[in-house]
Amino acid sequence: MTKLEQLKERLGVVTDLNGAASVLGWDQQTYMPPGGAAARAEQLATLGRLAHEALISEETGELLEGASTEVTGLPSDSDEMCLLRVVRRDFERARKVPATLVAEIARATSLGMEVWIRARAESSFTAFQPAFQRILDLQRQLAQCLGFEESPYDALLDQYEPGMKKSDLVRIFGELKAGLVPLVQWVAERLDRVDDSILHRKYPEASQWELGIEAAKAFGYDFQRGRQDKSVHPFTTSFSINDVRITTRVDEQFLPSALFGTLHECGHALYEQGISQTLERTPLASGASLGVHESQSRLWENLVGRSRGFWRFFLPQLQRTFPENLQSVAPESFYRAINRVEPSLIRVEADEVTYNLHILLRFELESRLVEGKLDLAALPEAWNAGMKALLGIVPSNDAQGVLQDVHWSNGLIGYFPTYALGNLISVQLFEKAQSEIPSLAARIESGDFQPLLGWLRQNVHQHGRKHLPSELVERATGTGLRASSYLRYLREKYSEIYG
Repeated sequence: MTKLEQLKERLGVVTDLNGAASVLGWDQQTYMPPGGAAARAEQLATLGRLAHEALISEETGELLEGASTEVTGLPSDSDEMCLLRVVRRDFERARKVPATLVAEIARATSLGMEVWIRARAESSFTAFQPAFQRILDLQRQLAQCLGFEESPYDALLDQYEPGMKKSDLVRIFGELKAGLVPLVQWVAERLDRVDDSILHRKYPEASQWELGIEAAKAFGYDFQRGRQDKSVHPFTTSFSINDVRITTRVDEQFLPSALFGTLHECGHALYEQGISQTLERTPLASGASLGVHESQSRLWENLVGRSRGFWRFFLPQLQRTFPENLQSVAPESFYRAINRVEPSLIRVEADEVTYNLHILLRFELESRLVEGKLDLAALPEAWNAGMKALLGIVPSNDAQGVLQDVHWSNGLIGYFPTYALGNLISVQLFEKAQSEIPSLAARIESGDFQPLLGWLRQNVHQHGRKHLPSELVERATGTGLRASSYLRYLREKYSEIYG
């Protein structure tokens, strides 16, 4: 075999090990009995260490150099050149991190998630604090190994959003906050103009589940290459391009919880299923960044799932399923109900207008934790103060506050900002798709989502990790990342809804 072929085979082994770890992680959050937590932590630690050692070995480095010589002269955006560029970055970053630290992080986060589940059920941050402190200490060690110029938070953020720094987020989020706060205040004075009481009636779980599956199928999610299960916190995981799974959770007293959770995760899954098959079993077979990934989930959840056109198409199906609750509801009333704005405690159930304020709070808190500017014991109080300042409400317990998200128990520090970045990117992509598909609104209203999915496949999905996120956004939209399009979208949509 050529050096490139040998390198691909070695990278395939790394991909297989990471895929096996993902299967164990998915099982832990869906079907694993609580008693399996300790053993699962060791299994994940072993797989993490083996994958890391295979990636950073001298043999990988030699094959990388040899393959680089073989592909000289190929186009810069060819699969081969992009693969070597991404692998070199992964290789150089990974070599800075000891395999023992990789294993310990895997062990601590696997155990930490089980602690978080119990602490959340008990609404006790104190019960979670020791596990979180261990995870935080390990993440600080990781940042030191990876290196940074300005803030240790930069090193962690770069894992999820390559090339971005905390200072970039401060600038972008400053513009976002300046536009959002007055809009939230304006809407808060008009809350009584929209009634969403129809969403808070009794909706049996089994029927909600089936409706979510039907909506995902309509969007284009391939259930021959995926499935949906229940979890404490909705998520998507991919073991390969041809095995991409989603989860959701159901609240029988609040219809949007499961449905929009499914639509959100379906957006992630459509991205993973749309990656070019030529990239299978390589490091390119995943999203360009989590910001780009979130742009797909937020696009399908909000720009499609909360649009008038979608509900003119899908409401009749809900009415047939829940005739006692919805038979007499007009599409316009339902559209306004699912777009009702109200400051709320739970991020995953927040409306479009207030959602990013939840992200700004988490970004501020976790960056201060990493930088040692906030003591972990003071986190619940800081959380509640931030909720009061940004949204005017205060959680009554830790489960509705500082313990509501799974991310910190998984060691995903630096992840939260990508949700807000995804919102910004989603609007830029959707506006570009609309300009190139003039009939898009009518196609969505008729239940034909293939033109939009096809455009996203062509411009985003198929490329996987071939391009940096900033490059991918510019290639797809013709412009760089900006907050102005998103703020304009919110102002126009919600000014019309709230008169």
